[in-house]
Amino acid sequence: MLVNWLKAVAAQLIVLHHLAFYGPMADHARTLLPEVMDWLADPARFAVQVFLVIGGFLAAKSLSPEGRAGLVRPRAALWRRYVKLAPPFLAATLLAALASAWAAAWMTHDSISAPATFAQLCAHAVLLHGVLGYESLSAGAWYVAIDFQLYAALALMLWLGGRVAGTRPLPWLMPCAVALGIAASLFYFNLDAGWDDWAPYFFGSYGLGVMAWWAGDRSRKGGAVALLAALAVLPVLAALVLDFRDRIALALAVAGLLFLFGRLRALPNGPAASAASWLGRISYAIFLVHFPVCLVVNAAFTRFVPAEPAWQLLGMLGAWGASLAAGAAFYRWVEMPLGRMVRSAATRVAAPAWKGEQATLRS
Repeated sequence: MLVNWLKAVAAQLIVLHHLAFYGPMADHARTLLPEVMDWLADPARFAVQVFLVIGGFLAAKSLSPEGRAGLVRPRAALWRRYVKLAPPFLAATLLAALASAWAAAWMTHDSISAPATFAQLCAHAVLLHGVLGYESLSAGAWYVAIDFQLYAALALMLWLGGRVAGTRPLPWLMPCAVALGIAASLFYFNLDAGWDDWAPYFFGSYGLGVMAWWAGDRSRKGGAVALLAALAVLPVLAALVLDFRDRIALALAVAGLLFLFGRLRALPNGPAASAASWLGRISYAIFLVHFPVCLVVNAAFTRFVPAEPAWQLLGMLGAWGASLAAGAAFYRWVEMPLGRMVRSAATRVAAPAWKGEQATLRS
């Protein structure tokens, strides 16, 4: 339930941040709520740290629940993650390209992307648009690519750790490796914005989520939990003393919450809990489709509605509600069916090779 609540709140903050940061509606409405708009336009963007920490937390649960080295089928793990992220992301990217063309007919604004090229769409499809230097077609598109890179980095670390450990237990190998990754990120990569298209820039936050899952294991003794917590927290505190960063302090706080309460199970109890569960499930869909929705609403209010602050604020609230509705529809009619279809097709393609391999082994 905590994860659902965190995802639900963070997703809404990201939508509101992009509404306040992009588009002319916020420029007009700012005179009514200047402090709120300024907060949404800047500090609210730190909500992405919640997704980074949760991403590491859930990746550790999936790839190595006990923190042991070794990953038998790393390519299969990466393929599962890609299939989860990429197909709906590409569908949303196409929507964003169409929304930009639509909005361009009604207004001129910096938030409108240039017409998408085939190479740009291909770079988005393989989640390498930032690395290859292509402009993102939607706000937040960078995060999807970074999430996949971080997941791949953790999978690679576990696989390499298994090769190093061999048949030896080495229970502290992976926690120490992740702690070193956190330190390297926060003391070097995260201090240089030139790395912000690459996983090492964000591994400090992601690694905190990984360590929060491992430290939250109820089967560990108190001394082991304390050592795991120290491995995670001390490099972060030292990095904050060297160069304080609000986003890293927030990531540390979220990791602390997940460590303390992230494994608690609670059945939905009342409308608030049900709403959090629903918003948590559709948070990725909201994240994907909210920008094209907000872009079109901005264009419509620029073209057809008076440029008065009250009207434009109403437009922002309408865009927020429309983003939630579009996210729910996208989750039900695009994200889930598309994921099932791609997984089914991949299984049919892989099955003959698997059967041939099994026959070879038996012979």
